[in-house]
Amino acid sequence: MKRFRRHGQESQRDRLKQELFQFNKTVEHGFPHQPSALSFSPSLQLLAIGTHSGAIKLYGAPGVEFMGLHDENAAVTQVHFLPQQVELVTLLEDNSLHMWTLRAHQGLSELLEIGRFTLTGPPGAFPNVTRVTAVLAHSLGELLLLGTEGGHVFIVEVPGFRELEERNISLDQVANSVPEDYIGRRNLEHVEALQENPVDPNQVVIGYGRGLMVIWDLEKQCALQHIPATQQLESVWWTEDGRHLISSHSDGSYCRWAVGEGDESDEEEKSDIPYGHFPCKAITKIIQLPTQQGPPFLLFSGGMPRASYGDRHCITVIHGKTQIALDFTSRIIDFFVIKDGPQHTGDPSALVVLVEEELVVIDLQTDGWPVIQTPYLVPLHCSAITCSHHVSAIPLKLWERILATGDLQQTHYSKKPWPITGGQNLAPDPPQRDLLLTGHEDGTVRFWDASGVCLHPMYKLSTAGVFHTDTDPNDNMNQSTEGEWPLFRKVGCFDPYSDDPRLGVQKIHLCKYSGYLTVAGTAGQILVLELNDEAAEQTVEAKVVDLLQGQEGFRWKGHTRLDVREEPVLFPPGFQPFALVQCQPPAVITALNLHSEWKLVAFGTSHGFGLYDYQQKNSVLVKCTLNPSDQLAMEGPLSRVKSIKKSLRQSFRRIRRSRVSLRKHHVNNAAKLQEANARLEAELAEMELAPVQRKIEARSSDDSFTGLVRTLYFADTFLSDSSHNTPSLWAGTNGGCVFAYMLRIPPMEHRAEEGVAAQPAKEIQLMHRAPVVGIVVLDGHGAPLPEPLEVAHDLARSPDMQGSHHLLVVSEEQFKVFTLPKVSAKMKLKLTAIDGSRVRRVGVSWFSSSRTEDYGESGLVVLTNQGDLHVVSLPHVKMQVHYPCVRKEDVSGIASCVFTKHGQGFYLISPSEFERFSLSTRFVVEPRCLVEPPLHSAASQRRRQLDGASSPHRHVSTAAASLPSQPPPPLANLPVCPSPSRNPRQDAEDAESAARRVMEHALLNDEKVLQEIQKSLEGDQTLTMENNVKSAVA
Repeated sequence: MKRFRRHGQESQRDRLKQELFQFNKTVEHGFPHQPSALSFSPSLQLLAIGTHSGAIKLYGAPGVEFMGLHDENAAVTQVHFLPQQVELVTLLEDNSLHMWTLRAHQGLSELLEIGRFTLTGPPGAFPNVTRVTAVLAHSLGELLLLGTEGGHVFIVEVPGFRELEERNISLDQVANSVPEDYIGRRNLEHVEALQENPVDPNQVVIGYGRGLMVIWDLEKQCALQHIPATQQLESVWWTEDGRHLISSHSDGSYCRWAVGEGDESDEEEKSDIPYGHFPCKAITKIIQLPTQQGPPFLLFSGGMPRASYGDRHCITVIHGKTQIALDFTSRIIDFFVIKDGPQHTGDPSALVVLVEEELVVIDLQTDGWPVIQTPYLVPLHCSAITCSHHVSAIPLKLWERILATGDLQQTHYSKKPWPITGGQNLAPDPPQRDLLLTGHEDGTVRFWDASGVCLHPMYKLSTAGVFHTDTDPNDNMNQSTEGEWPLFRKVGCFDPYSDDPRLGVQKIHLCKYSGYLTVAGTAGQILVLELNDEAAEQTVEAKVVDLLQGQEGFRWKGHTRLDVREEPVLFPPGFQPFALVQCQPPAVITALNLHSEWKLVAFGTSHGFGLYDYQQKNSVLVKCTLNPSDQLAMEGPLSRVKSIKKSLRQSFRRIRRSRVSLRKHHVNNAAKLQEANARLEAELAEMELAPVQRKIEARSSDDSFTGLVRTLYFADTFLSDSSHNTPSLWAGTNGGCVFAYMLRIPPMEHRAEEGVAAQPAKEIQLMHRAPVVGIVVLDGHGAPLPEPLEVAHDLARSPDMQGSHHLLVVSEEQFKVFTLPKVSAKMKLKLTAIDGSRVRRVGVSWFSSSRTEDYGESGLVVLTNQGDLHVVSLPHVKMQVHYPCVRKEDVSGIASCVFTKHGQGFYLISPSEFERFSLSTRFVVEPRCLVEPPLHSAASQRRRQLDGASSPHRHVSTAAASLPSQPPPPLANLPVCPSPSRNPRQDAEDAESAARRVMEHALLNDEKVLQEIQKSLEGDQTLTMENNVKSAVA
């Protein structure tokens, strides 16, 4: 009847959809995959991380996050903030430079790319001439010094990326100034390091790969001093007093050099190989920072003896007589030190280290140098994530108890607050408390605060203590061997190795009202746990459940079950196991559900499903769903796959049957075709045309894993007749079969004595035998039944038991509604037949209207194998909206997706990152933050002193790089203001500076003004400056 529907009804429904549904990818939680570069802005207090995939991510105070993505699919090799500004420069692997800025828009900051640049050498030059190897963002804020593989240093003006050719430092200039005895022995090689004199910004040191360091005067365009180191250079550090240079080298040594007026001070003042005279690895980076009262801090990465500790990733911290080698869990990318004070010139307070798999922050002002807990960038993949479970609207009491037990696990962390505090978090407080639980390969379950932008760790549960494993309970990562030198200290929590793969967590279910938790694993183990605020010593007895039910001819070829500890185990405060179910065969748990009001746990594997009463600790129901022809289900997940001979044999049989059928029907084919066409035309004339549908062939019952249980569902509904509701258990299998069991639950006063009984009530076999991925029972109003104990806590209305209930069965191919208790088909929505996709993940969500708080709808959220999201209305089962979300090639991302109760979702975009998305207009969690530029910039003051009447083209954005303009005069020829007192010339310079800022704003936001500026620059610049300012302001 769709063609008779009024147009007004359609438009009204479309408006309602706009008020209910809106798709957004909001934030990425976790640690960036494959980080490749690190930078820090002391003035903005922002941290920047670049990745191999070309992403750039900025982090400040908790909740302050920005992300950008380069168009080029190239790794970010370097990131540099421009001093005292909100711009930063990235260098990619393809040798391109990119300018980014934090621009305010409607009260919020946005990370935008405003320009890109690639060095171009003279015609016929080799590519290495302009291959950038070192970048120095000059403290003036307007210059970039680019050292190249060919040994040249190019000077580029920013943000316009205009090369100042007359100020470039060529290799020939440097080579001509080097003493003959040095240059005759070796080539200078590439530029390895560029550092600015902290005291005099006109001086920079150029470090070449073969060891030579040259102090260059930018104003005089000449070399002031040559430092001829003899070892391959790795890094250079200029001390804060400007008197010494510290160089680190490839042989594991570092040298201290005095900075003088000439080459008379070319001998090193101090040379040291900190870890002995045996061959050592290179010291890749070295830093020395003074303290107000005490010896300086010396920090360097690498330098370990190759034979003994060459496989370790270490940063050594030396302070006075204390020397510790911080041993990290993966390769070190980069590190920096944060200093105290409003101007960030005080004592070193924190060491920030980026390694391949995590970010570690060390407190340098507390005894023992403990680790500071990170509020974001937490490595979700400390152990590989195997499953996820989201719980919305956690009650405050349970939330506080989980936080309290989690705090007991954080005692080894520093009490200092998070040292990176840039930006303002303007996001409103979360409307509710949400938990994200992740199961891991090592048998742990981690609880995350998923209420806001930061995915903050709350508590970690380990299930390994219940079983016998190879791990040593006395093993402590932070303890080193007594008497060992150097003194190592393990830092970081990334540990990808599992003591036993059978410990891997596969399913999790938490009841937020009762505090009961079930955790199911790879070897058929199901643990039932309850929250306890005190430590307890207890024995966990295993209840073995035989899912094969004595069937003969089956032999399990997979892994064995885990050995349970028979002696009492001391469990710390938190979730403690009190019941254990062990499935036999010990196959992977594929479905799990908990009903805390009835005290029941349902579980399923590839062999069948069972029901366990965890109050009386006995088995209620066991059902074997194994197909007699399904031998593959007996081989386990880590065993051999189906024989290739069997596959080939089936293929040849299929081809042979098709050829025989073709020969049979070849005769009279034309006559039959005409008859079929006539019959088809008659049918089409009588019926309304339906959308084009694909032909879906029924799946064979001989397919592998048809008995695998995909979903389990508890419901209090009508099974026997329409007047008496009863508790029930529903199970859906991979072969398209749905089993329904009627449960008899004793009254509460007799629950401890009387047992729970289960008897089969219904069985549904879907026609196409598509796997059943979801089951939902709808009440008389068409609403999904509430969760257990939800009505008892007055958080949901009681389900309607007057009208007839309906059963919604979601298979991979379609959504089908049955009436209860007769179980007769009422309506269906085909998915695979329409667009060829299959349902992979499904969940029920509530969508509130953005226009009014009084209206909302329940919907079925579906993710397909094509990576598309669909919302299906309930109870009418009609498609509402459809959005592309995940790449269809990302099979692991699709499989990891989990939906929330309020229209949001999470899926893994890498082993260490969750992408968060929202389908709701009301519930959206995304960063809303503001970063303001520094008000009083020391760089701008130095710029006025050094530049004098600087070029009017400075501070022009990236579009100005292509404008015709005259190069500014060399720095040496610029007049210097002799007195800070006010004079007409200085007033004119300030007015000109203000005009430039207005021009920059107009240039970035108005194309017409850009054209006017370009025309004006070709004529009289002084006269047209005022006109441009007036037009920009207007």
